Amino acid sequence: MQSSVFGVVAEEAGKHVPFYWGGAMVGRFIGAYVLRLFAPGKVLACVAAAVIALLTFSALASGPASGWALLSIGLFNSIMFPTIFTLASEGLGTRAAEGSGVICMAIVGGAIVPLVTGTAADLWGLKLSLGVPAVCYFGILAFGLYARRPLVTRQGA
Repeated sequence: MQSSVFGVVAEEAGKHVPFYWGGAMVGRFIGAYVLRLFAPGKVLACVAAAVIALLTFSALASGPASGWALLSIGLFNSIMFPTIFTLASEGLGTRAAEGSGVICMAIVGGAIVPLVTGTAADLWGLKLSLGVPAVCYFGILAFGLYARRPLVTRQGA
């Protein structure tokens, strides 16, 4: 709704939300194919880097380009959680149930990050507040780079 983004009324802005979720659906199909060709850690790092680039572009751009950059993030978010979950659960053996429980509890970040981002937006404006999710995506990128190595190397065997 902000003039620096789409500059439309709430009802019109709401009509753009399906583009995010449509992108997520398309991204899931593309991701399923790409994950058959490349290592999951590499794919995860690449999609996290793409989201960081989109956040940066959106923060620096104005008008519809800024809004469409944010909406296109759904395209890349769609394969992140299943890929993170699979990579983090890999090699847990008999502790897989405990590990998956911890990973599921970590989802609480999805409730905390928007609150922090909203507070940052109130204090510094929308453009600067995009740095909050960017930091989170840097963490995902780092995990993807770490997880791209073979499991044997990561376990020190």
